[in-house]
Amino acid sequence: MQTSRRNVSCKRRRAALFSVVWSQQLDVECCLLTCFPRVAEVCLNLVRQLLARGSFEENGAWGDGAIASRDLLLTPRLRRGMWTLAGQGWWRGRALAAWVTEAARKGLLWPHLAPARGTAAESRAPDRCYSSADRKEKIDMSCFPVENTRNFSIIAHVDHGKSTLADRLLELTGAIDKTKNNKQVLDKLQVERERGITVKAQTASLFYNYEGKQYLLNLIDTPGHVDFSYEVSRSLSACQGVLLVVDANEGIQAQTVANFFLAFEAQLSIIPVINKIDLKNADPERVEKQIEKVFDIPGDECIKISAKLGTNVESVLDAVIKRIPFPKAHCRNPLRALVFDSTFDQYRGVIANVALFDGVVSKGDKIVSAHTQKTYEVNEVGVLNPNEQPTHKLYAGQVGYLIAGMKDVTEAQIGDTLYLHKQPVEPLPGFKSAKPMVFAGMYPVDQSEYNNLKSAIEKLTLNDSSVVVHRDSSLALGAGWRLGFLGLLHMEVFNQRLEQEYNASVILTTPTVPYKAVLSSAKLIKEYREKEITIINPAQFPDKSKVTEYLEPVVLGTIITPDEYTGKIMMLCQARRAVQKNMMYIDQNRVMLKYLFPLNEIVVDFYDSLKSLSSGYASFDYEDAGYQTAELVKMDILLNGSIVEELVTVVHKDKAYSVGKAICERLKDSLPRQLFEIAIQAALGSKIIARETVKAYRKNVLAKCYGGDITRKMKLLKRQAEGKKKLRKVGNVEVPKDAFIKVLKTQSDK
Repeated sequence: MQTSRRNVSCKRRRAALFSVVWSQQLDVECCLLTCFPRVAEVCLNLVRQLLARGSFEENGAWGDGAIASRDLLLTPRLRRGMWTLAGQGWWRGRALAAWVTEAARKGLLWPHLAPARGTAAESRAPDRCYSSADRKEKIDMSCFPVENTRNFSIIAHVDHGKSTLADRLLELTGAIDKTKNNKQVLDKLQVERERGITVKAQTASLFYNYEGKQYLLNLIDTPGHVDFSYEVSRSLSACQGVLLVVDANEGIQAQTVANFFLAFEAQLSIIPVINKIDLKNADPERVEKQIEKVFDIPGDECIKISAKLGTNVESVLDAVIKRIPFPKAHCRNPLRALVFDSTFDQYRGVIANVALFDGVVSKGDKIVSAHTQKTYEVNEVGVLNPNEQPTHKLYAGQVGYLIAGMKDVTEAQIGDTLYLHKQPVEPLPGFKSAKPMVFAGMYPVDQSEYNNLKSAIEKLTLNDSSVVVHRDSSLALGAGWRLGFLGLLHMEVFNQRLEQEYNASVILTTPTVPYKAVLSSAKLIKEYREKEITIINPAQFPDKSKVTEYLEPVVLGTIITPDEYTGKIMMLCQARRAVQKNMMYIDQNRVMLKYLFPLNEIVVDFYDSLKSLSSGYASFDYEDAGYQTAELVKMDILLNGSIVEELVTVVHKDKAYSVGKAICERLKDSLPRQLFEIAIQAALGSKIIARETVKAYRKNVLAKCYGGDITRKMKLLKRQAEGKKKLRKVGNVEVPKDAFIKVLKTQSDK
């Protein structure tokens, strides 16, 4: 019995031995003797016995330098300076990992492969100054004067290779290791990985040696979709130049044009980069001519690369240094830092991304927010490489992050200016506030989750400042918010981020656009305190008797398509009440169309229809173009005569019938049947324009009648009909939340 216990105890000690993880920075023997004195003794004895046994042999199947025995497999991990022990034989079937570098250092294992004590991480790459991603020492940013600093963004249409180019630039400068797994390294959000698009601009500081000088290159990777153009415009404020990436196969697209003019208006240096030259159907010469014709940039300034294969990518970095000017900033001036982005960390508070236009900031400095006039002490400054890398100081012209103990999300306003305490400066211009294009109601599925959802929305709007938030309430859905977005994709991504990052479950109502109404009487103008009122909630749409005219938002849309689809696309635009403004051939096969669209006509399903008609080749972009007069009507949805506020919509008079009919049909399929009949109606004022009926559950009252006089059957049916009629008068129809969700989600499937 005693021997059996001793064997069990020995096995436990061995199990404990292999569950311990040793790092080369720790004194393993000392650590083990302090915590597990018996385990340490067993460990050292076991390794000595295995070496003395002489049963190790070279085993190339496990990698270079691997040795195998009946009991153990030892594999050196030379890149990290570690060894892996994987058990075999008596430890078969169990996954083991123990780091025994210290034993190797003391000569118990291969002495000629033992790492030297105190070896720094950068000694493994001595030829690359400031290039290791896992570096732990702080960087001295004073080594990079303003003349050796370049701030630039990558802008392009969707899927033209911005993030892939950013990956290659990170590899070239040593910020990340070269592996096959480097795909969208800067796309850190789960929604970006799932959808394969960039929705959030990300910053990375790169260190590059050019002609014997060390340069600091601050890269900002931007989104490509029109719904995230606010991210692009904010990023450009921290830059002096851009890389305009164009696909060698697809050529110039709608968002390429929009992003070019954003950079052109900001007076930034533009370097055209033609990407994907490795594709079979790539035609870089054709794209060169397009760039020359549309943007008036000489073809010889274009850089032809393949970001996927890394072909000619080094010339991009050289062009950044040669053709983009250094920032006009002075370290001797008082601190002026622009907050161009921010995120919220549960433990450290607000992390602000800043661009320093003047001065120096370091840990311990007291800074003041020009927006709130509150004073904070700087806890940490650093650069993103692409992960956070603390530094001693940040200097004028550099881009980095700053943590100053801001615990409230309302304290960090994007576009705010930070300056040193008792050294006030003139605030920087900041950013023009984003103009929402789409509004939707957002409500918690359970009202008990209201406060949690409120906190989640506040933290997410800190990171996505283009979302506009108004409080709202509904009889059916309870307390909630009316949120303004830049587009339908923006709304979907925001909802997805709420679910993934904050585990929030919400109900989103039908997306609508902001309308305006011009009031008719002085009494109403005095009541509303303005002549033109903006309506973001259709339930608050004023009656025709109170206004002189209604106004709807319009946008100037740009469509670039192969000429073979021009006729179909023109018919689609005319069906959406669009007015053609311009038509231009950008080369022999591609046409650029400009139309003035009512925003309500394109916000839901226009993009999908355009892609279907053009076999996916057409691209679409739009910009705000003000308001125009329109014949608008408020359409109510009634259930047994009662209006359902959540389903009220504003439509154009010509399309009221088709929209009302579609909503009634979807409600009929979604509402559960009752013991009485439910009438679903769409109404314009007092006029009913569409109706569907949900039939009642009906008991077979004639089941007991086996023939006999017909009057007996009619009497039973009449009594049943009277009961149903009475029940319909007293019965209320409550629309279940899942029915709301079904109707609202399928609203876009016109």
